Amino acid sequence: MAEAETEESGVDKIGLYVALVSLVVLGVTGVASWQVGGIALQVAFLLSQVVVISVVIWQARDPFAEAAQWIGVKYHLPGSVRGATLDAVASSMPELFSGIFFVLVAVFAAGDSAEAIKNASSNGYGATVAICAGSAIYNMILIPAICALVISYTRKSRPTIDISPTVILRDGMWFLGCELLLIMFLFQSQLHWWMGVVFLLLYVVYVRTLYADASRFRRAIYVVRAHVGDRMSDLKIIQVEEALQKRSIRSSRSLVTEVQTRLLARSTSDDDDDDKAEDAADVLFGIFEVPLHTLTAWLVILVATVIAAASCYWLVEVTREAAAVLNVPIFFIAVIVAAAASSVPDTFLSVGAARRGDDDGAVSNVFGSNIFDICVCLSIPLLVGCYLNGWEPLSLTQNGQPMPGLIGIRVLLCSLTVVTLLIMWHNQQITRRKAYVLCALYGIFVLYAVAGSLGYSLDKLFS
Repeated sequence: MAEAETEESGVDKIGLYVALVSLVVLGVTGVASWQVGGIALQVAFLLSQVVVISVVIWQARDPFAEAAQWIGVKYHLPGSVRGATLDAVASSMPELFSGIFFVLVAVFAAGDSAEAIKNASSNGYGATVAICAGSAIYNMILIPAICALVISYTRKSRPTIDISPTVILRDGMWFLGCELLLIMFLFQSQLHWWMGVVFLLLYVVYVRTLYADASRFRRAIYVVRAHVGDRMSDLKIIQVEEALQKRSIRSSRSLVTEVQTRLLARSTSDDDDDDKAEDAADVLFGIFEVPLHTLTAWLVILVATVIAAASCYWLVEVTREAAAVLNVPIFFIAVIVAAAASSVPDTFLSVGAARRGDDDGAVSNVFGSNIFDICVCLSIPLLVGCYLNGWEPLSLTQNGQPMPGLIGIRVLLCSLTVVTLLIMWHNQQITRRKAYVLCALYGIFVLYAVAGSLGYSLDKLFS
């Protein structure tokens, strides 16, 4: 009996129940839609497909992330670099593949004429902007809110999400800067291929910055340990500052505080939590385990990528069909439904980090994923669209007017990000009350999408 309990201890029973219920609902709504018909049942069937797609993406991403972490540890990648590359790919695979498929499906369905391909590539990229922007807003607002609500009810000793200033000042400001550049580009009537290259180069600079910060932190840890010796239990901030000054290491308040906290916790590296990477990847809600070594790790990544890509193609088709059934611009379906489906797995990742006590990890994952979405997930589909269009720019207008929803998303993307950063900066924590405010902000975003799909858009207000 004890052995059976041990074997089942790694099984995610809640996730398994959610998947089974989703499949049952999918079957029931599918049969009802086929036999009875009607828009309501069609929409219910499409939404149930979205839920199943989200579960499949979740189950493809988890083993991918575990295998990527194992590879990062094996090849001694700094934790910050691994987080911005391998972990970011694992987190943002849905947005990347969905963006590519939105462009490809639109172009291949357009016919052979140059004008049709041009319009289709532009419309497909408009949906890509919608899913990436919608995912960024979901990640920025709703994930920290959900984490804070879960923690407020389950962690009585510290019922708030505490955020270090480094996360907000570095990752938050990087995200805001990338976002402002994106909005500046979106105010143009056309997007050129070189804009995608600019974002890709910007992401390289971001990774290089993370690597430099990680190297500086590791050096500071080494210097302070050598200076203090065995007196860690009574380590003072002044001792940290003295040690850094003697070795001419440029310090800041956040660096000094982080070094002191890490040393008092008897940690010697920002990679310590990852140095003991699991040697097995959980598959299918933890029912199966795949032992990790060089060959199997890469096979897990390959298979998970194929499954995620197929799921994203399915998501694109469902989004296009939903827009056709409801007779609304695909932009408004992609910005809420498709974006949420691709971001739900990130919610579980951040909630898990918060429940382990890693509040910074729960929030920095949000920023890192959003930066990757803007710099990579929007750039590659842009390059694909320009290539299919003979390297001509992609238009952001229809009949001389901005695409439906484009003006509104530019306004909301920037304003909601600034408000959310200010909420996080206040006392560097997210309380239950702040979490409810963030949920209300996301509600405003949902109302924007619903109103836009009904023909009432911010575009008319700001145009």
